[in-house]
Amino acid sequence: MPMFSPGDDPGSSFPDLLRRTGVAAASANSGSHDLDVPHATTCVALRFTDGVVMAGDRRATSGNLISHRGMEKVVQADRYSGVAIAGAAGPAMEMIKLFQLQLEHYEKVEGKALSLEGKANQLSMMVRGNLAAAMQGMVVVPIFAGFDLRRGTGRLWTYDVTGGRYEEQEYVATGSGSLHASTVIKVAYRPGFDREAAVRLACRSLWEAADADSATGGPDALRGIYPVVATITSSGWQRLPDSELATVFESIVDEVRVR
Repeated sequence: MPMFSPGDDPGSSFPDLLRRTGVAAASANSGSHDLDVPHATTCVALRFTDGVVMAGDRRATSGNLISHRGMEKVVQADRYSGVAIAGAAGPAMEMIKLFQLQLEHYEKVEGKALSLEGKANQLSMMVRGNLAAAMQGMVVVPIFAGFDLRRGTGRLWTYDVTGGRYEEQEYVATGSGSLHASTVIKVAYRPGFDREAAVRLACRSLWEAADADSATGGPDALRGIYPVVATITSSGWQRLPDSELATVFESIVDEVRVR
């Protein structure tokens, strides 16, 4: 185990611990915008009465090719928060893993969990640390959401490539299909949505995004691949099973067919 003097203690920062021990986090700085690296696409999040719902399609693209059909872009950060990513898939997944370790490390060192606002700040620092790679085309733009135990409500944050974080009050979307997805949510969103209505609206937004954006994957009943949808409430993170999502998308298909 590494030992530190009082003035050299990295404290509860896991990235600082890596740097002090000489184990530098892997970097995507060697990337180039000319490379057809896999890119994650559309993710959304919106608030409802009991918390937040997060959803993301499963497709990753490399140029005009579908590189992955089952990528999971919505990931649990800890019990009361989650991250959804869009952009260069490799750096994004690496960032999420480091973020998960940072939250766990902080809780073990400090003896208590980091506040939801603090978690949003930590992710902002990681996005800012990826700026050099972003300038070469390896952009990572996440959504962070969770249930704030202190305020008793769900909260949402979106980020830009420089690490700027912005709290949203109702909904947020990111990725190549975000314009289509956010338009669907903007038209139909109402404060006070219950869980069922929020899940349906999130799924409908991804459906419409997939219909208009080639990089966004819709539900694939043949392969049994459905978007990742999860709710975060006072009871914690809960991912919806594919059986429930299949029912939701079947009802959307019926509605579109009638229309």
